[in-house]
Amino acid sequence: MTFSDLGLHADLLRAVEAQGYSIPTPIQQQAIPAVLSGRDLLASAQTGTGKTAGFTLPMLQRLSQGKRPGKRQVKALVLTPTRELAAQVGESVATYGVHLPLRSHVIFGGVGQQPQVDALKPGLDILVATPGRLLDLHQQRHVDLSAVEILVLDEADRMLDMGFIHDIKRILKVLPPKRQNLLFSATFSNEIQTLATNLLDNPAFIEVAPRNTTAEKIDQAVYRVDREKKRDLLAHLITQHRWYQVLVFTRTKHGANRLAEQLSKQSIPAMAIHGNKSQSARTRALSSFKSGELQVLVATDIAARGLDINELPHVVNFDLPNVAEDYVHRIGRTGRAGSEGEAVSLVCVDEDGLLKNIERLIKRNLEKRVEPGFEPDPSIKPEPIENGRRQQRKPSRRSGPAKAERGAREGSARRRQRS
Repeated sequence: MTFSDLGLHADLLRAVEAQGYSIPTPIQQQAIPAVLSGRDLLASAQTGTGKTAGFTLPMLQRLSQGKRPGKRQVKALVLTPTRELAAQVGESVATYGVHLPLRSHVIFGGVGQQPQVDALKPGLDILVATPGRLLDLHQQRHVDLSAVEILVLDEADRMLDMGFIHDIKRILKVLPPKRQNLLFSATFSNEIQTLATNLLDNPAFIEVAPRNTTAEKIDQAVYRVDREKKRDLLAHLITQHRWYQVLVFTRTKHGANRLAEQLSKQSIPAMAIHGNKSQSARTRALSSFKSGELQVLVATDIAARGLDINELPHVVNFDLPNVAEDYVHRIGRTGRAGSEGEAVSLVCVDEDGLLKNIERLIKRNLEKRVEPGFEPDPSIKPEPIENGRRQQRKPSRRSGPAKAERGAREGSARRRQRS
């Protein structure tokens, strides 16, 4: 099957071809016809399967068909949980819509809002936004959502995870009741099912991968190591195996900073990204990492959500996540769109319980390795994990949207989360 078989117009096919794509992924094969038909959609697929193009392409086609002369109004609204994901979705909209008479823009927190206000004034067809900044600008009457025809919730599971459910409900109240709703999620949790029941009308359902499974082409392994030797082991593995473009996950922002500094001192170019970093610093680090100038990018879970790096070869869990589902999200950064990847976890005795939870979730036992020279000391006793996220997440209880600093809160994944 080709993209032309899916009913896409010539202008979109030209844009797809220019990006070097000819065969749609499974999620695209199912989602594109469903969206083109005007149906609501609930799609669950692991990261790296082409979800963004799965809704971007048919959304662009539907909007271009209904384009009328006159002032532009926001006809499609795409909500994402993080700045990075918003920027990447916006880039996809611009890339695939290059031959269409549609105008789009991206708004998110963590940066000054005036340039975004200026971009909104001439009118837009497609708006990509994080919930907090969108509510701020709507409250200030800079955004009119009364004409929205298509709503997309991208990475909906992470938005719920980050406590955005109340913001989403506020946004839904100002949208027209008659619209097409598209809900995309990396996992299909019970919370997502509840949201889908309340939001979607007789939706098409797509589940490309079994619930909470990990990509088959990812080589997953665990290195047993003492907690105090983790940093040295990571530096050793990177140097010994000549790893380049390594995405490393830590549990905390402080841990990310400390690890990046230590690797840099060992002549391994590394930078950290997390919610306390400015947007310009995060953009600069990500750009250097994508281009290959930066060997190692150290990130917390929230900062790394939605990162789209072609053929990323290595993901390292320096700290195991407290929530098992986050393991699936993390290693989903590699092995994307059919390419091979390697996911390595450095596990000390403190994390044995977390490892068991992960193996139970993914229904497989991970290969255990011990690197010579880094053998764990069997006499070391487990200690409580400091600054870990709570196993049971609770929704945010904010009573109303904060104003100027809302964006900074979004970027830090809500200060209630310690990552």
